[in-house]
Amino acid sequence: MSAFCTVLAQLARYILVGGFAFVIDFGLFSLCLYGLGWQYLLANLMGLVAGLCLNYALSISWVFRSSKRRLEKCRSAEFAVFALVGLMGVGLNELLMLLMVGFFSLHELYSKMIATVVVLMWNFCARKLILFNE
Repeated sequence: MSAFCTVLAQLARYILVGGFAFVIDFGLFSLCLYGLGWQYLLANLMGLVAGLCLNYALSISWVFRSSKRRLEKCRSAEFAVFALVGLMGVGLNELLMLLMVGFFSLHELYSKMIATVVVLMWNFCARKLILFNE
């Protein structure tokens, strides 16, 4: 399989994993918030952490399984970089929303869709280049 096809297959798997991680995040958030009566910020944090951990586990075992892992011998550092890329994605998402809605007066939902696609590509490319480079 060519390198381009490999990357496209990884991107497709990454999108699926991201969707599954979102379902876990949202489900745990809802369970903690409504089922357990937790404060919304704590419930949100629990959902985000669970989604991030699932995303990381599936990324190393399925999405990027054929890739060389640069920090494989130091899982804590690998996870920290993985999480940092995601945190930078959150900042990028907020910046894009501010620009598109606040300065260019685009509709919030359209802006959110655009920002989500851009951040998805950021997260995939950054993680691929920094952590899972062949």
